[in-house]
Amino acid sequence: MKYQSKVLLDNLFTQTEILLNKAISEWQLQPAEFFTAQPGPGKWSAAQCLEHLNSYGRYYLPAIEKAIGREKEELYYTHFKSGWLGNYFYKLMLTDLSGNPTKKMNAPKAHRPAGQLNSTQVLSEFISQQEQLQQLLILSRKKNLNSIRIPISIASFIKLKLGDVLLFYTAHINRHISQAERAMKAAGYQPEKTVPLYRPANRVMA
Repeated sequence: MKYQSKVLLDNLFTQTEILLNKAISEWQLQPAEFFTAQPGPGKWSAAQCLEHLNSYGRYYLPAIEKAIGREKEELYYTHFKSGWLGNYFYKLMLTDLSGNPTKKMNAPKAHRPAGQLNSTQVLSEFISQQEQLQQLLILSRKKNLNSIRIPISIASFIKLKLGDVLLFYTAHINRHISQAERAMKAAGYQPEKTVPLYRPANRVMA
């Protein structure tokens, strides 16, 4: 797939902004019970979903920052063409329109959250990471999304294009935010509105 780089980054920034506002204006005001309650045996609580995302952010956000810091700025916006492997990982992260994963997967051991968590600390780190992601999306606007490569967390010898990493990383966030809200709803939480899922609509044929 081929995307207009500027439109893609702007859309990802908007999606992150919506999610960030929700976390700050709604989630921070909710009692801890909504975040720590597990919807069923062996099912993750909302805090566990967010901690899972935090664990990936601790890897990908510094990796992205380091990689784009080495690349010169571009004076114009180009198109981004997704690689076959990056597109594969992105599609693995997608959910249906109801927010349910289209393909279920087991989390790697290093990214499985603890059973007992401080929901306030977990949410605070999540908010901080989303703010950092926004800054990286802004910096990426003058970078070549095709030439910058990021090693993936499960196998550092595999490097994907920056555009692909941003796509599957944000899709992964959406996937587990939907899961977190399902867990919170099971505990009695009534969201003001559902976070819209981002679907790249700016694709152009290669």
